[in-house]
Amino acid sequence: MKFVSFTFGENLPRVGAYDGAGKIVDLCAASVEFPASMIELIRAGDPIVAYTAETLASAPARARLSPHEVNLIAPIPRPTKNVFCVGRNYKEHIDEGHRARGTEVSYPKAPQFFTKAPTAVVGPNEVVHVESTVTMKFDYEAELGVVIGSGGKNIPEADALDAVFGFTIVNDMTARDLQRRHDQWFKGKSLDRSCPMGPCIVHRSAISNPQDLGLQLKVNGQLRQKSRTSNMIFSLRKIIAELSCGMTLEPGDIIATGTPQGVGFAMDPPCFLKDGDEIMIDVEQIGQLHTRVEIID
Repeated sequence: MKFVSFTFGENLPRVGAYDGAGKIVDLCAASVEFPASMIELIRAGDPIVAYTAETLASAPARARLSPHEVNLIAPIPRPTKNVFCVGRNYKEHIDEGHRARGTEVSYPKAPQFFTKAPTAVVGPNEVVHVESTVTMKFDYEAELGVVIGSGGKNIPEADALDAVFGFTIVNDMTARDLQRRHDQWFKGKSLDRSCPMGPCIVHRSAISNPQDLGLQLKVNGQLRQKSRTSNMIFSLRKIIAELSCGMTLEPGDIIATGTPQGVGFAMDPPCFLKDGDEIMIDVEQIGQLHTRVEIID
């Protein structure tokens, strides 16, 4: 089951789901029982997911929209807190980073967490405006995103995926020069519109093994990143359990789980994003996330 947030005409953001025949069902138009936002839907838990399945089968024609009629936005347009992120979670990405910097390779012994500001989040097919006076080294990072469902605190690793609502795609776009200048990750990863997300949230029941999904990223059609989530150093279960240790995860929380090798700064020579660049991320069983870059003065 694929859930989306979208706008239709001049209406406020709405919540929908694909019906299996290529149409998006406007859930609020199909039934007054549905909440008006994705966060509220996630908070409603498994009963609303079961009701969604029933609604997709019985929704009237007026509630079924063609994808070209709607404007998809970020599945969670404005997260209620920062987006959680995991750094250095693919061995080959760590290797390329040390090689580019000429430093000795070391691997983390525990997940390395940082966050991105909620104001960084944008949806699919959006233009990311990059201010040339702020950064000249803007980069991409394809990542699997985890959306928390029931959440909780001190979640056992064995039960961690039960706390998940679903999965999405995240582009953890990064100003490498700011990242180096401030000697930490938050500022360089929190510029406005630097967290494209979408195009949907696939409910966990539709993905049998999220720990073995193919993901790849292309810039202007050129393959830059290609890997599988099975190559993560720290598994999804480990990430969720570790993050929830002593800290409550809430419905709608988002975790970007790390990027594989192939980022621009580690190429020889480095290849940062330029004006007009088109970025496409594919994640198996989820879909495609498209972003265009526009450099502004």
